Amino acid sequence: MKKVFLSIISSIALIGVVNAQTPTPAPAQSKPVAIMGAIAHIGNGTVINNSLIVFDKGKLTIVADATTVKFDLTNATVINAGGKHVYPGIIAPNTTLGLVEVEAVRSTNDDAEVGNINPNVRSLVSYNTDSDVPATVRSNGVLLAQVVPQGGLISGTSSVVQLDAWNWEDAAYAADNVVHLNWPSMTNFNSPFAPPAEQQKEQREKNLQLLNSYFKQAKAYAEVASYSVKNPKFESMRGLFTGSKRLFISANSAKEIIAATNFAKSYGISPVIVGASDAYLLLSFLKENDVQVLVQRVHSLPGREDNDVDQPYKLAKQLDEAGILYGLSMDGFWQQRNLPFMAGTTVAYGVDREKALSSVTLNTARILGIDKSTGSLEVGKDANLLITSGDLLDMKESVTDEAYIQGRKINLTNKQKQLMQKFADKYSLK
Repeated sequence: MKKVFLSIISSIALIGVVNAQTPTPAPAQSKPVAIMGAIAHIGNGTVINNSLIVFDKGKLTIVADATTVKFDLTNATVINAGGKHVYPGIIAPNTTLGLVEVEAVRSTNDDAEVGNINPNVRSLVSYNTDSDVPATVRSNGVLLAQVVPQGGLISGTSSVVQLDAWNWEDAAYAADNVVHLNWPSMTNFNSPFAPPAEQQKEQREKNLQLLNSYFKQAKAYAEVASYSVKNPKFESMRGLFTGSKRLFISANSAKEIIAATNFAKSYGISPVIVGASDAYLLLSFLKENDVQVLVQRVHSLPGREDNDVDQPYKLAKQLDEAGILYGLSMDGFWQQRNLPFMAGTTVAYGVDREKALSSVTLNTARILGIDKSTGSLEVGKDANLLITSGDLLDMKESVTDEAYIQGRKINLTNKQKQLMQKFADKYSLK
């Protein structure tokens, strides 16, 4: 009986090994790496056509024209990247990556908490480093992600994670630095399933009163440096009033954007507006109030019947011309792989190619407050970068050959590639 039991256990373990899809996280960088001859897209608008990029102990130490700098290559791993491109790693904001595995299977979803006011909910502790999904997006250049809780009025606090880690502690790149607020809809919905208009109005007013009351209490609480007995919900809000945390407000219509911005400003907070499909109607307002924007779903239909059919495609250009700091985002989780291609679409609608790259790298890093350590290829920053064959923003030619997170060479294998290889072998395809 004991032998049978051990045999069963061994078989289960073997099945687990055979079916394991998540690549082993890479070890720390052990020696300098020098990338030579690539076209380097710095992320801040600069391009070096024949570059030398060196990083050691996870940090960039040289980013220069290869013809103007000397470097001893004796102890370094040298990568000849002539004809290829080097980019900063893509940063995916406002995503449930690692919080959702299969949308249709409720038990695999850990992205929302019960209740309306949950600033103390930390998405970071729910981030699943064993998820199959992050490997599929990093193979397309996404190396960092802001994992965001969902639901309610105040959903919780998000963190930025790097997508190659053993556990959530290892993954943490910038922990608990943004509080997320979903602004109440200011539009009445007309459908057979929607409550009567008057009831919708009453609920909206109740939600706004609740937010005002809660923020007043939270601000008063933050004015006292410390408490012997702490309130977790108010403690999670303290950073908004001291400047150590940012407030991201999801709002789309012009009315919502104005109301949300004025609300945040009344408490001394400069918000980031997420979604902002009507932002093109409020360019002067956003600029005057120094509001930053995360554009959501460039690849989408217009939100208004009288909009131009390509309004979502050209919003980035309109924000750029108005001098508003913006980044691109894609709600959901597996869809993050399309972020570089959305940036490519904005190029087709008038955005400079290097500015489009910034909208998914350095701009996003600035909005998330992590630009001192990542977002561009600059000396002293973390070596979060990609080597690609072809233009990263062009889906027809983009291929990520190598990726590095904090100098560690990442395994770009994923479940989808394994399945492709499996059936290519079955049908003798090359």
